[in-house]
Amino acid sequence: MDKERKLIIAGNWKMNKTVAEAIDLVNSLARELAKVKDADIVVCPPFTALSDVSKAILASKNIALGAQNMSENNVGAFTGEIAAVMLKEFSVRYVILGHSERRTFQLESDELISKKARAAHAAALKPIVCVGETLTEREAGRMEKVLETQVQGSLAGLNKDQMVETVVAYEPVWAIGTGKTASAQQAQEAHAFIRAQIAKMFDDAVARKVRIQYGGSVKPANARELMSLPDVDGALVGGAALEVRSFADIVKNSI
Repeated sequence: MDKERKLIIAGNWKMNKTVAEAIDLVNSLARELAKVKDADIVVCPPFTALSDVSKAILASKNIALGAQNMSENNVGAFTGEIAAVMLKEFSVRYVILGHSERRTFQLESDELISKKARAAHAAALKPIVCVGETLTEREAGRMEKVLETQVQGSLAGLNKDQMVETVVAYEPVWAIGTGKTASAQQAQEAHAFIRAQIAKMFDDAVARKVRIQYGGSVKPANARELMSLPDVDGALVGGAALEVRSFADIVKNSI
């Protein structure tokens, strides 16, 4: 697939997989995806498996390691938190920030997410910053306003170079884990709107370089159509990332 921006397919394992299960999964993915060159592939296991998964993919040239969250603070008296420098120990390259589950259950604000994004860049980690509207917000005609607020708030304080190295993930909350997927038209409209917001904040040249993923019930069957859209540059995959065949097929169907 001829895309201006290299696709990035990331698997968010959420609170799943023991260490042994994580090793088995990533070893199988490394074998299945060994010949893939046209997409950046990222796996994001739980914190407990980062060390072992990092070792398991050392020999893999095309799977990068991501974390599911991190603190906005450096090391210190922050019980239960993980600092960027700790993630770097395990050769983590990406970190998911502002996932809808954390916005909902941990009440993470755009301001907090922007602090985390800046802390990630300070440690040379690439943030995957998540934005997206709920079903109620979409049905009320507020999708664009919600996305504008989240994009401007969550990416505030980044410079142009940092923005280019930031991935944005559009996750319509109503499509996460529900089996519902945004239509191709809905996905493209949302991605184009997000890119336009980035252009307003920075400039057109930056906006053209930023990769925007789609996240929300991505499956092998819909991956090709979604990835063919002009402003969709990859996928943030949840449930389908927990099984070798489905995640590998999403990657292969995307390129």
